[in-house]
Amino acid sequence: MAEKNMIELIKALRERTGAGMMDCKHALEATGGDIEKAIDLLREKGIAKAAQRASRTAEEGSTFVKISEKGNKGAVIEVNCETDFVAASDKFKALVAGTMETVLKHEPKTLDEAHALDKSLLDDTALAVGEKLDFRRFALLRKSADQGFGSYIHMGGKISVLAVLEKADPELANQIAMHIAANSPLYIEMSDVPSADRERELGVAKAEVAADPKLLSKPEAVKEQITQRKVEKVLSVSCLYDQIYLLDETKTVRQVLAEKGNKVMSFIRYQVGEGLVKEPSQK
Repeated sequence: MAEKNMIELIKALRERTGAGMMDCKHALEATGGDIEKAIDLLREKGIAKAAQRASRTAEEGSTFVKISEKGNKGAVIEVNCETDFVAASDKFKALVAGTMETVLKHEPKTLDEAHALDKSLLDDTALAVGEKLDFRRFALLRKSADQGFGSYIHMGGKISVLAVLEKADPELANQIAMHIAANSPLYIEMSDVPSADRERELGVAKAEVAADPKLLSKPEAVKEQITQRKVEKVLSVSCLYDQIYLLDETKTVRQVLAEKGNKVMSFIRYQVGEGLVKEPSQK
């Protein structure tokens, strides 16, 4: 193999894998200059490192939101790594962008299907950066021609939001998405709260009312009203419509939307690492 050609192959292999120059040279020599086989060989040699990484938690990383070119669908994804240093790297950012393109193009039905589509990209990047990586989750939302998308990315990808409004209003939609990023609602309004959550809060409220000495002599109907108000107060914090609007604290989100003659149809909010349990050494 010509020396100049070998140098170019080594350069290309290093770019794709992040492996050392001599490792790339030896892999190319062992595979007759076949860069794809060389990548596989380097992966095989990296199996021990991958096994060591498997026990670590990929709890840093980035979320990302993007709307398709046609504007009829949007996606939110979360891809994780182990450190902020890697999360800020060009290789990791390229992984996030590539993963998003796969989701928007192929619209996978399950996370397993999404993983299969992006396996090579994920494996190549993991080998290059030397950390455990995880394409953790994704969500796709569609809208009709009359509806509008709003999106917001906070702190360079720590939080990403995609919202669908009943009527197209880009400014309002993006402001609502910003509000959702800041205030972390779980539901649009009270009627969306699952019955299990209601029952749990109802049990807590009943116990509080029963234990309050000031309420012992109150009629049962009054106790029931107090119990319901307690439940609604707790749950309203998680309901978008009942929250104080981020950009005008004199109004609720419900009031702002009513003034604009609009509604929130759905939303997705992802925050990096939410729900993950950190390793004791990292707390």
